[in-house]
Amino acid sequence: METVTLVFLLTSTVIILTPGQDMIIVMSRSIAQGQKAGIMTAFGVSVELLGHTLLATLGLGALLLASEFLFNIVKLIGAGYLIYIGYQLFRSKDHTMNIKDLPKVSYKKMFIQGVLSNIMNPKIAIFYFSYLPQFVIPNNGNETMQLFILGFTFAILTFFIKAPIGFISGLLSFWIKTRPIILKNIYRTSGIILIGLGFKLALEERN
Repeated sequence: METVTLVFLLTSTVIILTPGQDMIIVMSRSIAQGQKAGIMTAFGVSVELLGHTLLATLGLGALLLASEFLFNIVKLIGAGYLIYIGYQLFRSKDHTMNIKDLPKVSYKKMFIQGVLSNIMNPKIAIFYFSYLPQFVIPNNGNETMQLFILGFTFAILTFFIKAPIGFISGLLSFWIKTRPIILKNIYRTSGIILIGLGFKLALEERN
């Protein structure tokens, strides 16, 4: 159990650190309006992930009790998706971050913007659906509750990683933009991890 938890925390940290839509909006908001703005946006992103956690828990909890045929179909779809996005990251040639200046808005709007960045991204729901089940431990208590705890942990971890990045985003964005090899290595590492998780999921058997 300890090993599974450690792998979940390590892979989640790498995935959260991978530059993407959420990371860009947190950094952009901080650059445009200061460090507190980046933290508030990161908070909005994390709160919305809790919503995805509830949806994934309800849907996946029911799925775990469904037929083996349905389990295998969803498993292969999820595995294929993870391998696909991992391959896209690994082969990415765009090693820049499109950090743009944003108009100033209230902290409330920053929070809402952080929430909407995930609601409007269906890939987040698919990712939760594909990623979380791999860390559910059979015969170790309620599987639905395990899914909820995993999703909740991912959301909290997201805040504690992205809030500091929002706080120092001015320095961090300049450092990354002037060192494209850093971003290239981040993409490739993340891609390898997601491809590995995809194959792991494809070979997983229903207990």
